[in-house]
Amino acid sequence: MSGRALVVGVTGISGGNLARRLLAEGWEVAGLSRRPHDVDERITPLAVDLEDLDAVAAAVRGTAPTHVFYTTWSRCPTEAQNCEVNGRMLANLLDATAAERSVRHVALVTGLKHYLGPFEAYAKAQPDTPFSEEQARLPYENFYYVQEDILFASAERDGFTWSVHRPHTLIGWALGNAMNMGVTLAVYGAICRETGRAFRFPGSREQWEAVTDVTDAGLLAEHLMWAATAPGAANQALNIVNGDVFRWRRLWPRLAAALRVEPIGFDGEPAPLEQQMADAGEIWPELVRRHGLRDLDVETLASWWHTDADLGRTIETFTDMGRSRRLGFLAVRDTESSFTDLFSRLRAERVVP
Repeated sequence: MSGRALVVGVTGISGGNLARRLLAEGWEVAGLSRRPHDVDERITPLAVDLEDLDAVAAAVRGTAPTHVFYTTWSRCPTEAQNCEVNGRMLANLLDATAAERSVRHVALVTGLKHYLGPFEAYAKAQPDTPFSEEQARLPYENFYYVQEDILFASAERDGFTWSVHRPHTLIGWALGNAMNMGVTLAVYGAICRETGRAFRFPGSREQWEAVTDVTDAGLLAEHLMWAATAPGAANQALNIVNGDVFRWRRLWPRLAAALRVEPIGFDGEPAPLEQQMADAGEIWPELVRRHGLRDLDVETLASWWHTDADLGRTIETFTDMGRSRRLGFLAVRDTESSFTDLFSRLRAERVVP
């Protein structure tokens, strides 16, 4: 089954991988972002600020999407602002597409902060793992909850089905994404190799030892397409992770081997990347010149803060995929390959040496 997709956030890690998958399956795709760049020529680009309702309405007029995939967000200083801004962005988009009278399904991508809480209240309530979609909302402000409520109300008003997708840390191809651990670790490894530093695990003892999981961006794309077209998945909130679990103490040396650097595990204290890589802005331009890499700013490629947040958790974090399995989604990914395949592509595309 195919249709006319509107991918909101088409230049991000979720939206970009989804758009490529939709095209491969024969869908028509329009891609909305604030500043479309490096977008496949088969995608109709829509450049718009989602906070501007009139501009959003003008941008989507005539696109007549059958399926809307909302994969973007705006990071604000406080969760109250996150709720206001991200709620307004989604409401503006759904109000604009409602006028097209064509939408059959809307998919919203959120994440595991649904269970962990926003950054301001992160893990204040002890989480119960594995995370299950049946778990109640936490008693804190959370823009994911605001977006869900807007989605539910719009679906009832306009008569479309919906799905909410909750990935863990996303691993996949995207440049300039604010939350891409895979690219961040590849850049970290390149700088370590260039400077003779060890590839030191930056996070907490708990993350080093605990069971965890991640989400391959290609698998998320597959999940989004499945839920948008499978009747049984309609009107469901759905976790999406690779389907395997791992411990960083086992995976870290394997990633180091793939990056050709010397690993150091957790050695008593966290070593945040924001501190280790404080001089990355000085080192990277020379590394780019020496190896003939694409001239990309290191702060565009690496999100030190977000990888520090993921690896610095002091709680166990992994996810139950039972609901999707029972509904018929059986795809899995091997997590080590999610990382190493990305590393190989980054080398082939001359992003890292």
